[in-house]
Amino acid sequence: MTKFKTTYLLLLLFILCFGVNCKREKTNNKTEDPNKPNIIFILADDLGYGDVGFNGQQKIKMPNIDKLAKNGMVFTNHYTGSTVCGPSRAVLMTGKHTGHSTVRGNPRWTASGTPVDINAEDITVAEELKRAGYTTGIIGKWGLAENLADGLPNKQGFDYFYGFNQHSPAHHYYPKTIFENGNELTLEGNDPQTKQGQYIHYLINEKATQFIDKNYKEPFFLYLAYTIPHFELTIHEKEKEQYKSLGWPKRKMTPGGYYHDAEGHTTYAAMVSTMDKDIGKLMKQLEDLGVTENTLVIFASDNGHEYDDLKNEFFNSNGDFKGHKRDLYEGGIHTPFVAYWPNKIKAGSTTNHLSAFWDFLPTACDLAGITPTDEIDGISYAPTLLGNENQQQKHNYLYWEFNERQGPIQAVRQNNWKAVKFDKKPVELYNLSNDTGEQNNIAEQHPEKAKELLYFINNSRTEHPEFPLIKKTLKKYNH
Repeated sequence: MTKFKTTYLLLLLFILCFGVNCKREKTNNKTEDPNKPNIIFILADDLGYGDVGFNGQQKIKMPNIDKLAKNGMVFTNHYTGSTVCGPSRAVLMTGKHTGHSTVRGNPRWTASGTPVDINAEDITVAEELKRAGYTTGIIGKWGLAENLADGLPNKQGFDYFYGFNQHSPAHHYYPKTIFENGNELTLEGNDPQTKQGQYIHYLINEKATQFIDKNYKEPFFLYLAYTIPHFELTIHEKEKEQYKSLGWPKRKMTPGGYYHDAEGHTTYAAMVSTMDKDIGKLMKQLEDLGVTENTLVIFASDNGHEYDDLKNEFFNSNGDFKGHKRDLYEGGIHTPFVAYWPNKIKAGSTTNHLSAFWDFLPTACDLAGITPTDEIDGISYAPTLLGNENQQQKHNYLYWEFNERQGPIQAVRQNNWKAVKFDKKPVELYNLSNDTGEQNNIAEQHPEKAKELLYFINNSRTEHPEFPLIKKTLKKYNH
């Protein structure tokens, strides 16, 4: 009996010790795993590099975006996915540049005239983050489901969607309908032509607020894709008041397919400032909920500006750059970009790390502790965000292609070298270290470098039947 008791006590002691050790090991593992941050990617539509205060804008007031820059990290060498919104957004979502992505042009610029959406085989950043336990939402302009089929956000990893599946409806601020998940909702009283009813930007912000309120207790990813300041240019008169008495010259806007307000400058500035004001409200909401320090907020634009007249610039929307929307010169693809994450990202910091939209997916995966599923072109910039630049991998080069009226056009950036190639024309070469405005084509002075970048231009894409690099004409389609 005594021997049995002794054996029993030893066995019991062993079990207790093993249990404590197991519990301690489990606790330690949990402690070692970093907290998965909430991720909010805010995307403006057609906002130029020079339209933001942290890149030199002096006319348009945007204290909240400037505050993000003051307390976060500004990327001076960040690029969009494309020079128009459809392919740019596809690149952002899939981590593949336009030489490899499914969507390489806007809907009417396909070979057949049939819009191309991202498909079931595409793996989006939302699908990746779902694997890591995130709740995912897209609010605003999706623009990757023209056919209302496989490209729908709820089929691409998003738990919640409120906004525009297609491009054309997103061009109006008083749309008749809007999608919420799979339901097309009628906005009672809305008339795009008379600009009556509910201004859609306010509704987008309301839904963003609700999404955060509902999901802030667990990791969430919010892709907040504003339609501001894309044409049409229109905003409530109350938003323009701060600009009306400044003595600005008038710029008459002519209504057409877009139902612009009569005067452009005050409207454009007021639209950007309204977006800024609502970003401020969002940041205040994160603070009130106590999740600011575990939330990465990124602000960028989908491509270069369209509003400012390059022949008579008022806002200097492209800064020192050449070109704007629909160009592969810097003004069309070099985007404003700022990242904010208190106590993780050094306040007031700047980086010249060369990065692009296709880097967002691997960055989000990196921060969520997972590896991208698909073969992608992006490289995580998380080391740069977290101050570990000595661990930052770098691109050998960046590649773009674009094919609308001036196309086909291709471009490559490698370090400070930039090459631009128009169809059947010699490659252009620029040194951005001393020629930010791409004014001096030095291909003849540096033939070996021009040849090297031309090789990348010719060997950085897979063929796509709907996006061949041949001269195209605009197609008509019914969406």
